[in-house]
Amino acid sequence: MSEDLLVKIFNSFDPFFPLDINNNKDASLYVDMSDSRGGAKIERDLGKTIIRCRDNRATTQLYTGHRGTGKSTELLRLKKYLEEQGCYVVYFAADDGDIDPEDAQYSDVLIACTRQLLDKLKPYADQSLLQKWVGSRLQELKELAFAEVTFEQGKVDIPLMFAKMSMAIRKIPSERRKIRDIIEPNTITLLESLQGFIKDAKGKLPDGKKQLVVIVDNLDRIVPIRRQGGRTNHEEIFVDRAEQLKDLGCDVVYTVPISIAYSRANELGNNYDSDPVILPITAVKTKDGEQIEAGINELKEVIRRRVRQHLTGEERCELVPQIFGSDEILQRLCLMSGGHVRDLLRLVRTSFDEIETLPITKVAARSAMIKMRDTYRRSVTSPEEWLALARVAKTKQVEGSEQERQLLFSRCILQYRLADEAPTDVEWDDDDWEEDAPTWYDVHPLILNIQQFKAAQRQLEEMEREDGNG
Repeated sequence: MSEDLLVKIFNSFDPFFPLDINNNKDASLYVDMSDSRGGAKIERDLGKTIIRCRDNRATTQLYTGHRGTGKSTELLRLKKYLEEQGCYVVYFAADDGDIDPEDAQYSDVLIACTRQLLDKLKPYADQSLLQKWVGSRLQELKELAFAEVTFEQGKVDIPLMFAKMSMAIRKIPSERRKIRDIIEPNTITLLESLQGFIKDAKGKLPDGKKQLVVIVDNLDRIVPIRRQGGRTNHEEIFVDRAEQLKDLGCDVVYTVPISIAYSRANELGNNYDSDPVILPITAVKTKDGEQIEAGINELKEVIRRRVRQHLTGEERCELVPQIFGSDEILQRLCLMSGGHVRDLLRLVRTSFDEIETLPITKVAARSAMIKMRDTYRRSVTSPEEWLALARVAKTKQVEGSEQERQLLFSRCILQYRLADEAPTDVEWDDDDWEEDAPTWYDVHPLILNIQQFKAAQRQLEEMEREDGNG
C-alpha cells in the first residue's frame, strides 16, 4: 500500500468531523446503529413532533447524549428529513465561532442565534427590524470599539455588529464581559426584535415554505461551571431561561449537556415539548457483560467504509489481515471503545501513529489503548468520583449525584439502551413493563484496569461489609 493511500486512510478516521448526509461521499460512510442504540431514530424522536405541530404552534425540543456519539451526524440527518418535508432549516454548531464552551451563559446563546439567523435569512427578511434595538443602545455599542463597524446617522451594519459580538465572545475574554453587560439587561427586548425578524422571514421563505426550524448544535459541549449559591451555568441556561429559549417564534432543537438531562430531567420535561431525547452509546456488551455481536459488527462496518472509500474498483482490501493484523486486534479496539464512535476513531487513528506500514499490530493497538486510558485517568479528579465509578460498575445504574453527573459529562460513565423486543400485543401487567427498553449504565472499559478504580472497588466492598455487619 502506497504512503499516499495510507495517509488518506489515516485522515478518514479524523474523529472531529460529523458526516454530512447531504454529501454523497459522507452519506456512503453512514452506518445505521439504531438497533444497538435502543431503537433511536431521530426522524421519529424529534422530526415527527415538528411536522405534526406545524399547523398548531412552534415546538422546542432538547437533544443530548455523550459527546462524540454521532449527535451532529444525526442532527444533519434530521435537517435533511425536515427539508424533504417542506421545512426551511437553519443548522449551526454554536461553538464554531459563536460561543466559548469553557465559559458560556444564556446571553451568548441568544447572540449566537441572532447572528446565525441574520446571516442565513438575509435574502428573506428585513434586517432593519433589529435597528431600533441597536439604536436604543448605540452609545454602549460604540464603546465596544469594533473598528470594522461604522456608525452613520444612528445606523449600523447589523449583521456585522452581531458577527463582531459573537467573535469577541468566542475569542476575546476581555471583551466578553463588556458585551454581556450590554446584552444581559436587554435580552427580553432583543428577543422581541428577533421574533419580529423571524416572523417577517417566515412569510418570505423560498419555494413557498412556511415552517422555519432552527437546530442549535454543540451546546452539549458547554462545560459546567458552579456559580456562587450552588447553581450551575447549565441550570441558568436551560432551566432558568427555558421560556426565552422557547420564545424564538419558530421550531427549535437545542443540544444540551447529558449531565443536566439526568440531574434536572423532570424540569426539562415540563418546560419543553418533551423529555430530552437521548442518543445512547452503541451497545457492544449486555448489562451482564456478554458481547453483543450486532453492535460490534456495526462498529467494524464504520471502519470498513472509511477504509474502502479510498480504494479504486481494481483494488482489493480486507480489514483483516491487510489493515489489522488479526481479527482479535480489530475486535479488541471495538470493545475498548465502549461502543463510543469517536473513541473508536481515535483508537484506530492513534494505532496508525504507532506503525510505519500496515497492518496495525497488537503492540500498536495496545499503545493506543494505553494513551487513551491515561486520558480517562486524568478525567477522574477525586476519590469520591472513583468510588462513584465503582458503584456504577456494580449496580449498572446512576443515582444522580454530582460526581455521577460530572462523570457522565466526561464520558467515564456511558449510557446504553437496547431496542425493546416485547411483542406488540402485550397485556397491561404492572409487573411486566418496569422499563420501556433495557437501559443501563457502565464504566468506560478503558477505566476498568486503572489501579485507582480497582482500589475504589475494594473500598466499596469494605464499606458494604461494614454496613452489613452494622
